[in-house]
Amino acid sequence: MPNKATSNAREAIARFVDGNADQLQELLDEIRRVYGAKAAWDCIMDLVEYHIPKLQRAEVEIQGEMTLRHANELSDDELASIAGTGSQRVAETA
Repeated sequence: MPNKATSNAREAIARFVDGNADQLQELLDEIRRVYGAKAAWDCIMDLVEYHIPKLQRAEVEIQGEMTLRHANELSDDELASIAGTGSQRVAETA
């Protein structure tokens, strides 16, 4: 959980972005016109970085044998097992 200062900063940025959406759009349009779409996108991402929490990387430890396969290589029964439904239901929706 973020500390109080981080939460306050995120809330302040959110209020700023919400309150200045029209002006921000005009600025982004101008940045895109002058510097290109990538520069405008980079600006958006810079703002979003402070407005939306970053996802944490998660590590998964798997014990035993495992084979990775694409979903289109799985049978209806295998897909049903993964989805937690019976094969009858998968066959009905196919």
